[in-house]
Amino acid sequence: MHGDPMTTLARRMLLSRRNVLRVWCADAAARTPVQGSRLPPHELEEVEAALERIEQGRFGCCERCGGAIGRQRLLAVPEARCCQACADARARDANA
Repeated sequence: MHGDPMTTLARRMLLSRRNVLRVWCADAAARTPVQGSRLPPHELEEVEAALERIEQGRFGCCERCGGAIGRQRLLAVPEARCCQACADARARDANA
């Protein structure tokens, strides 16, 4: 899947996002909590993990059910670890 056009596009998106997050993190030390916005928890780690899944050939496979993560989901959330059905089930379980 590494040579797949979708994977290539997702990799470019993730690398760009990683660069933005790295700059944001580097600048965060200069900001006070009142000045700066908060980074979503673990966002940089999720982007790094997605890049690692690409390198390992596991990108686009749901970590919960093993099925494919839909292309539309990957375009919207390239760091997604789960397909939409499993993400919805996980959210329901967390709210139960």
